[in-house]
Amino acid sequence: MNLEGLREYLPVLIPLIVVQFALTAASLWHVLTHRNYKFGNRPLWVVLSFVQFIGPVVYFIFGRGEE
Repeated sequence: MNLEGLREYLPVLIPLIVVQFALTAASLWHVLTHRNYKFGNRPLWVVLSFVQFIGPVVYFIFGRGEE
């Protein structure tokens, strides 16, 4: 793949990258500002938040405790 091929995919890649960073930032903020989790502990959720795309989604589905 050359640079021209990459430019073809930029309209798709840029929103995905923005969503990835937003999800990671939101999940990290929530993990670091709350003490209660449904499953696991803080270090587990911090590590999983950095797993590409699926980590933050898994946290918000399974790890986020009740407010």
